[in-house]
This record gives sequence, C-alpha cells and structure tokens, in this order.
Amino acid sequence: MNIDTVSENRPMLRTIFMTGLLAVVGLFVLGIAFHLFGALLGVALWLFFLALKIAIIGGVVYLVIRIVSPDTARRLRQRFSGTDY
Repeated sequence: MNIDTVSENRPMLRTIFMTGLLAVVGLFVLGIAFHLFGALLGVALWLFFLALKIAIIGGVVYLVIRIVSPDTARRLRQRFSGTDY
C-alpha cells in the first residue's frame, strides 16, 4: 500500500462524511421545525378554510338577495363599498 494513495483519499472521504453529516443534521432540524410549527400551520389552514366557507355563504346570500330584491342589493353595495351604482 502506497502512502501517497492513502493521503489522496482522505480529503475525498472527509467530503463524503461531511456531506452525510450535514444531510442528517438538516433532516433533524427540519423535523424539529415541522413539529414546532405544525400546529401553527394547522390553525392557519383552519382559519383560512373557515373564512372561505363564510365568503362562499355570504356570496350565495348576496346572489339570492340580488335576484329576489335588486333594490336591497343596491343598498347593500352602497353601504359596504361606499360607491354609488
């Protein structure tokens, strides 16, 4: 075994081991981050879907009012948008 061959392989092995170590540390940090912020993300998504449901229901109610009573729909538009149609 030549001593030159052993010394040439050490930087390559060090690079391989450091890449593996950084990958393991990165996975560990990502795991912690997702566990800590998972609940926060869940609450944010729940609030988003709740707001989406409320917006859909409000749109359907407004559409019904607009079909049944256009004058009432016009007054609602003026009250909430501040513009005159």
